[in-house]
Amino acid sequence: MKQLVRTTALATLTCLAALMPGLASAQNGYPSKPIRVIVPFAAGSTTDIIARAIADKMGASMGQTLVVDNRGGASGTIGQQAVATAAPDGYTIMIHSSSHTVSPSTFAKLPFDTVNDFAGVTPISSLPNALVISPAKGIKTLQELVAAAKAKPGAINFASAGQGSATHLNAEKFKLAAKIDATNIPFKGSAEAVTEVLSGRVDYYFSPIAPVIGQIKDGQLLALAVGSPKRAAALPDVPTTTEAGVPGSEFNFWIGMMAPAKTPRDIVNRLNEEVVKALASPEVKERFLKLGADAWTLKPEQFDAYIKDEIKSNATLVKAAGLTPAQ
Repeated sequence: MKQLVRTTALATLTCLAALMPGLASAQNGYPSKPIRVIVPFAAGSTTDIIARAIADKMGASMGQTLVVDNRGGASGTIGQQAVATAAPDGYTIMIHSSSHTVSPSTFAKLPFDTVNDFAGVTPISSLPNALVISPAKGIKTLQELVAAAKAKPGAINFASAGQGSATHLNAEKFKLAAKIDATNIPFKGSAEAVTEVLSGRVDYYFSPIAPVIGQIKDGQLLALAVGSPKRAAALPDVPTTTEAGVPGSEFNFWIGMMAPAKTPRDIVNRLNEEVVKALASPEVKERFLKLGADAWTLKPEQFDAYIKDEIKSNATLVKAAGLTPAQ
């Protein structure tokens, strides 16, 4: 009889633990100190802007400060390595872009395993990339840009937030679909890329909307199209690249949260819950609306599966584009 009681009690506790994934983290006092959020791009980049948009809200809810630590360079791989080798205790996490799923194909060797060294927490948002150009270039439509590129193959260039970044791959997919030849000019992040396009030293850039929405509205930059499958809510009058005459050029740009691979599952689940809670707040909703960002979340295991699938599809794109992996 006593054995039966013990067995029943154990089963009850097991069920409670399954129903309350945040219980263990609550019991061990997580978080008991500030959480470092590594952003693998420079301050002012889209990933940085999104990270800061939710960090304060999450910190207020969790009772600890989330400190954004910008580790730009090498298309995000410097920051990725810092997270991959960090202690898996929930006090170092990463907010990165879809460049995370591009680098396995654009670098010959990485100092980490993109799948096995990270635990997906959740996507945070999806953001259309806008193809922007300086009005001084005299190009007013996407078809005019394509025509100019075909008239002088290789003479036109484009900016990216680093060789092998998601913005680079978006531009390469557009090149393939449009059948044009243009040269990639890589920078450390969106801020530098936008500056060079504004100056006219670089011809165009598939920029996430967040860092260019102000310049577009002020007339300093012209958005010829958005690279997403559907129009951006922030730029409803700007056509998609497909609508503008280049079918097959769609690219999904996202930003999400990851942690070191061996981070306890209860902490990963807690972080997921806090992101979802932050995205539901009126303040973050308003901020995202101004940034042209759409909130997007998945369960941790769903995000891990999505990342694996996207790594495969990006590998196919890199091969089709004839890109040589960086050494």
